[in-house]
Amino acid sequence: MDNYLLDDYIQCSRLKTKRQKKRLVKEDFEKQLIQLNKLQDELWEKKRCLPLVPLAMPYQKGWQRYFVLREDIARSKEALFYKTVLEKINTVQYSPDKSFKKKKKRKRKHVYVEKLQIIKEFSESEWRSPKLILTEKEKIHFYKRERWCPNCKRYKVHYIFNEPWRYVLRVRPNMITHTRMVDAVLESEIDRLENYLTRNFLRYTMMKMKHGSLDNGQWRVVKQLKYINPLDYKQIHTVMDEYYKEKEYLSNGGRDPKDK
Repeated sequence: MDNYLLDDYIQCSRLKTKRQKKRLVKEDFEKQLIQLNKLQDELWEKKRCLPLVPLAMPYQKGWQRYFVLREDIARSKEALFYKTVLEKINTVQYSPDKSFKKKKKRKRKHVYVEKLQIIKEFSESEWRSPKLILTEKEKIHFYKRERWCPNCKRYKVHYIFNEPWRYVLRVRPNMITHTRMVDAVLESEIDRLENYLTRNFLRYTMMKMKHGSLDNGQWRVVKQLKYINPLDYKQIHTVMDEYYKEKEYLSNGGRDPKDK
């Protein structure tokens, strides 16, 4: 009876139970992690907003490829219109090789094929978004097309420019003329925060609080190991040799035949 009276007294008073104290400590720890996450985002945003500084000696880093107006279109009356459209749908690719080729396996051989580069296409959500930068006159030059998406297992709607022949690809050296300014104090704060999170193993907890449950690829692979057949990708004679060796080993009472 005394225990019930003590519990009622604790509930009515400002005294906290052991469970409440443990919960408060956990909530305070989570609030600190949230503040650290906000501080980390602020520091990285400051680093991204640092101004660019011109280099004393610019250097080339690979090649870049983009679309330009065809020569006959550039001399026509509608050159300004198509140039404005190109600024909104142009795409750029970078490559260490001027040929812009990638390695691909064909018939058990590795061959080099040219990379595909197309003008930007708009998804259905982008097309209906109020942030779309195309005008009503420019939208007339796009057509609707449904395309099968193997990842989503369904057809997706795309809006494609109907006159891509007006543009041609041009390859130019990718010159690095500016670099991001370095702030020593800001870099020191970022490194100090990164070291604290790594040293105390807090990165996983922080990401889990920010994005919810994380998809741990390592756990998924380990979980699937029990479904793998150990006889897969083994030839029949290899399996039979292993079987006879194990049978001889068991017949000898767990001793190696070579030890006789």
